[in-house]
Amino acid sequence: MNLGKDQLRELYRLMVAVRQLDRSAVSWQRQGLIPGYAPELGQEAAQVGSGYVVDTTRDFVFPTYREMGVARAMGVDMVEYMSTHKATWHGGLYNPAETRLAPIQAVVAGSVLHAVGWAHGARLNGPADDGTYPVAMTYFGDGASSQGDIHEAMNFAAVMKAPVVFFVQNNGWAISVPTERQVAGGSVAARAAGYGMESVQVDGDDVVAVVEATSRAFAHAREGNGPVLVEAMTYRRGPHSTSDDPGRYRTLDEERNDAGEDPVERFRRQLEADGVADAAFFAEALEAAKAEEEQVRAGVEALGSRPGTEMFDYVFQESTPALDEQARQWREESEHV
Repeated sequence: MNLGKDQLRELYRLMVAVRQLDRSAVSWQRQGLIPGYAPELGQEAAQVGSGYVVDTTRDFVFPTYREMGVARAMGVDMVEYMSTHKATWHGGLYNPAETRLAPIQAVVAGSVLHAVGWAHGARLNGPADDGTYPVAMTYFGDGASSQGDIHEAMNFAAVMKAPVVFFVQNNGWAISVPTERQVAGGSVAARAAGYGMESVQVDGDDVVAVVEATSRAFAHAREGNGPVLVEAMTYRRGPHSTSDDPGRYRTLDEERNDAGEDPVERFRRQLEADGVADAAFFAEALEAAKAEEEQVRAGVEALGSRPGTEMFDYVFQESTPALDEQARQWREESEHV
């Protein structure tokens, strides 16, 4: 993908908006506005760059609980996205069919199986008139790559030539365990060869490099050549979640030394050096991001509770006698009917 100046500026705006929302979400949790959040500080380039490539008219993305930047790059409403973190609605209030973003997945490696199933279905449906396929992209981390579900999914996808991109954000930590202690060989991308699958390891802090690598992966899968694994090497600069204390397993000095160059600042300097943007543009982008954050905060604060009956309404397509009895007991105990 050859990026023009307007696209480069759009990528920067997205990264700044994501950075602002991410930092604010941590503050919201501390203030009691939301009960929990999984920060992505330092992973903005990996998320925005990969999400930017998605064709939302036909592709489908299967996220974990840490892909706010992907959702923002795909144009998902951030209030509807954050509803899950407020525990208002499981998976997000946004419409997956319209946004092409599957519900937020909290089960480690769970979204990978869903993505491969969707991609296999796309393969069975056959190509479009132009001979290409819609592509599924699924996200997971270096820690999740040790789950058995990942290997089953990659093997199945490779055998069936499913049009799926496995996007790994290797942020250096599987919660409190460093990558070198739980990924044999230190590289998730290297595993793809065992399944006869194409793979690439990319600088996950370089948003342009991520866009280019993800674009090539999509092109490969779209042409019917099977899956691709993209490993974006980045760094989780904050805690695993708002309930995590990274000070128990690494020092601040280690974090500063290992994190490398900040991806947002790095891209800013690149745009300045190339004459793509100036100080006025950067100031405008930051102000727009702050205004968006205030709007999202107001929307999240206004979210009300969902009806309790939805605990039973959306379990099965057709209810069962046991579920009906549970619903009856719940209404009797909570609503006194």
